[in-house]
Amino acid sequence: MADVKKVATRDSYGNALVELGAENPNVIVLDADLANATKTLTFKKAYPDRHIDCGIAEANMTGVAAGLAACGKIPFISSFAMFAAGRNFEQVRNSIGYPHLNVKIGATHAGISVGEDGASHQCNEDMALMRTIPGMVIINPADDVEARAAVKAAAAYDGPVYLRFGRLAIPVINDRPDYKFEIGKGVLLREGKDVTIIATGLVVGPALEAAEALAAEGISAEVINIHTIKPIDEEIIINSAKKTGKVVTVEEHSVIGGLGSAVSDVLSAKCPTLVHKIGVQDRFGESGPAAELLHKFGLDAEGILAEVKGFLK
Repeated sequence: MADVKKVATRDSYGNALVELGAENPNVIVLDADLANATKTLTFKKAYPDRHIDCGIAEANMTGVAAGLAACGKIPFISSFAMFAAGRNFEQVRNSIGYPHLNVKIGATHAGISVGEDGASHQCNEDMALMRTIPGMVIINPADDVEARAAVKAAAAYDGPVYLRFGRLAIPVINDRPDYKFEIGKGVLLREGKDVTIIATGLVVGPALEAAEALAAEGISAEVINIHTIKPIDEEIIINSAKKTGKVVTVEEHSVIGGLGSAVSDVLSAKCPTLVHKIGVQDRFGESGPAAELLHKFGLDAEGILAEVKGFLK
């Protein structure tokens, strides 16, 4: 996929915020001394009077955003996922979730693809944490097109939203005229009859590549992009599971509490189906180049292909 356009979704986040700023004067962006890394610096340059750098104080930033939301503004708070969801969990729960305030959380540098930053900064637990907060919407876009659409949809949605972005530049797979983003609606990317592959975030592209390789071996794989982890699209999951009878989930996140757990919750309650979860297996990340880490953790096309074939046997 060397010739395919690649964009990091953190860049998509910054660019979408600038577009939002032009459309809606109530959009305010807050950062915790990481504006250059989270790409909110782009918004700061365009609208300096609507950008607030709260310093290395994520909890305080969350409280400020809660106050702004209570005054009718649409605040986006921004930091690395490890800080926005991890260090900040109590404040997000009590200051944003409990009063159900209209705050958007832009969490960048999620997952092991942060690479050389190592295990302490590779947040593979953020979606699990956010899933436990009542009323929290969780969106994990697959590429630049989806990330931009997700930011705008989040701004239009009245309530708290957790947006997950990555540092690694990834292929653009949704650049087509018929693409439509809707919160809570999965996207059927490829039809199949032998197995369902449900993916989210940056591994959607590799999942499609794996499906192509499976087709060459006579295995028909259905591929679904679940960009909204909560509320999850139960209908598309159940319909596909009924057709194929076997489901594989793929995520750059712990297999505990993320996409795989959400899909399993749906199927165990409404359509009992054998599920195999591909992701980070109850372990911490480690330092290294992003592509090498994705390969080591089995989250590239080669790894997904091997896991699906093993599951089908």
